[in-house]
Amino acid sequence: MKDTSEADTLRDLAGLADVITPWAIRVAAALRLADLLADSPRSILDLAERAGADPDALERLLHHLAHHGLFEEREPGLFAVTAKGSLLADDHPSRLRAWLDATGAGGRMDTVFTDLLDAVRTGTPSYPGRYGQSFWADLGNQPALSTSFDALLAHQSASLAAEIATAHDWSTVHHVIDVGGGTGSLLAGVLRAHPHLHGTLIDLPRVVEHAPSVFKAAGVADRAHARGGSFFDPLPADADVYLLCSVLHDWPDHDAARIIRRCVQAAGPHGRVLISERIIPDSAPLPAGIEPVTAMDLRMLVIVGGRERSRPAFEALATDCGATVTSHRNLPSGRTLLELTPKETATTQPGAS
Repeated sequence: MKDTSEADTLRDLAGLADVITPWAIRVAAALRLADLLADSPRSILDLAERAGADPDALERLLHHLAHHGLFEEREPGLFAVTAKGSLLADDHPSRLRAWLDATGAGGRMDTVFTDLLDAVRTGTPSYPGRYGQSFWADLGNQPALSTSFDALLAHQSASLAAEIATAHDWSTVHHVIDVGGGTGSLLAGVLRAHPHLHGTLIDLPRVVEHAPSVFKAAGVADRAHARGGSFFDPLPADADVYLLCSVLHDWPDHDAARIIRRCVQAAGPHGRVLISERIIPDSAPLPAGIEPVTAMDLRMLVIVGGRERSRPAFEALATDCGATVTSHRNLPSGRTLLELTPKETATTQPGAS
């Protein structure tokens, strides 16, 4: 008989290896079960009809998720959502349901992890092998998928805007260009926090077409405009700051360097480049509490071939692109804001930790 400590370790490892529960949760998110049960418990027949599901299969799904505390069976065949399960409601501020929805962009990206072995063996993303094209091409060819992805990033960007608006001294900045800024939620938040600022959003045409409504809703339409284009092409050279938020981790080093180089070239001797990304500590072994960083690192590998990076890695990229990291600030979300300055004008300053 195995001792208690080994038995506990085996249970922990089995729990870590579970693939059934994560996908059961994603199916519950796709079927919007938390919303359907928000007002009152429902019979399995009623719930199945509203969810568009087979009653027997749905009941089996709910039995499993009830075991994990997301739902409860009040009496045979009568189900209710719990406080934990209500986090999957569509209107929850976390937007968790949208991220986990098996039919949305988040769910489509998650399916690629079944091919993680191939990515580890080859060092290349698994997405093209599963879907026949790169992730970016897939977005371009499927409007519904693109809309889902843009909505996820818009929510994320809006939550980061307050951090970036306060982490950098914007008092001497007149014009900021948000490079690869999606539908403009981040830029809108920064402009709203600093009424003297003017901003330009640059992203693909199909993405920035939604920006005017975002700017109008934020009350900054008179100080912001959107421009369709690629960050691999030359950028407008009329801004004080070029902002890259959660852009570089989507790309391998050679492409990330191309993006940074475009920003440095456009910034010229008087401009600055701000990079907001997760940072992998450059110590070994890695300290506790960074699982989200390492998990995102694997996500970037299998989906787009990108990666999370350490601070020395960013410093090396900056050097290759003719710039120096002159400051770094840790943000409450766990991200880091790096400031890059062209080498000939750089004066390194210690960043706040």
